[in-house]
Amino acid sequence: MKRQQAEKRGRRGEAIAAWWLRLHGWRIVGERVKTPRGEVDLVVRRGKALAFVEVKARATAEQLDHSIDAYRLRRVIAAAEALVARYGKGAEEIRVDVILVAPWTMPRHLVNVGQI
Repeated sequence: MKRQQAEKRGRRGEAIAAWWLRLHGWRIVGERVKTPRGEVDLVVRRGKALAFVEVKARATAEQLDHSIDAYRLRRVIAAAEALVARYGKGAEEIRVDVILVAPWTMPRHLVNVGQI
């Protein structure tokens, strides 16, 4: 049951993150994009900027502080590198962002936590 709850929380967090990004002028061009090297939760564009976004959703804001680590970040960067050819045409800035989501708090958008 715990796994199902985590999956539900993750999907809800991704939906919140997608709306947050849209409100800030980003266009969603990919969701839950899988590669042999890993998965990217959201692929977004704004002008000539392209961001591969990892979304972390937790039950409390305190839990978010430990939700992203170097190992998880390396996996997202590796997956993003595999996707640049598909999504990167015309992009002048390509980066990896993280959005942290918890109930009753505004999403935290960590910009450019990893370079491609």
